[in-house]
Amino acid sequence: MDFPEIAMRRPQGDPCNPVRSSLFPPLPGEEGNKMRKIMFLGLLVVFLPAMVSAQEKIDAPAWNVGDKWTFTGDGIIEVIKADQSGYTLKFSKRTCIYETQGYDTILFHKSSLNRLNFLEGDKQKKYTRGHKKLFDFPLSVEKQWKDAYSTKPFFGTYSGQNYEDYSEKYSVLGWEGAEVRAGKFKALKVEYRRMLTGSTSLYAAPSTVEIKSYYWYSPEAKYFVKCQYDKEWMEAYKEFFNWELTSFQLKK
Repeated sequence: MDFPEIAMRRPQGDPCNPVRSSLFPPLPGEEGNKMRKIMFLGLLVVFLPAMVSAQEKIDAPAWNVGDKWTFTGDGIIEVIKADQSGYTLKFSKRTCIYETQGYDTILFHKSSLNRLNFLEGDKQKKYTRGHKKLFDFPLSVEKQWKDAYSTKPFFGTYSGQNYEDYSEKYSVLGWEGAEVRAGKFKALKVEYRRMLTGSTSLYAAPSTVEIKSYYWYSPEAKYFVKCQYDKEWMEAYKEFFNWELTSFQLKK
């Protein structure tokens, strides 16, 4: 039995996509070009600020002699020397001990602000304790870095006894508004994690518990404006306390 042929028609327009051609006919000539430009610019307005913010790199601040930051508890940090090799900072006795790592004068690398040396009397010695890379410029959102060190405890019950090995992990979480006693700042929030990985003590074993703290770095203040420790960590060590910037002065 023969069947009659049925003529199949496609709407005029795009032969590969007849539905799109019929529902959304292309705008002719110059009018179509203008519309496409407007749509493109609209997308840039919506998405470009977020893209730039995520990819923006923050370089190390230029510190000058006399720059000074005062924190909760009357802890003071001051730049006492600045030259081509880096910066020398003086930490007062009231500064949180975990930030000083037991040293009162520390030398920082000029471009990364990593800790290089500390002063013992008139002699410089290599810095080997924690927070060596607390600053690790340039900083950017989602940047991560690691470090490790070995040292004897410099506070607490076991101060000066046995060497302990630690690993450190840093992550830039993003931009946040930080309101402290010194004012309101746009700051990069940095997460810090530390884990005990080994010890020369016969009674200590590597721990699987990470100690965590957070720092807020402000390009305007050229330093951290706030720090928060794990609550359990502060309860275990009276030397630890959350701190924030109360005042600062920057020399030109």
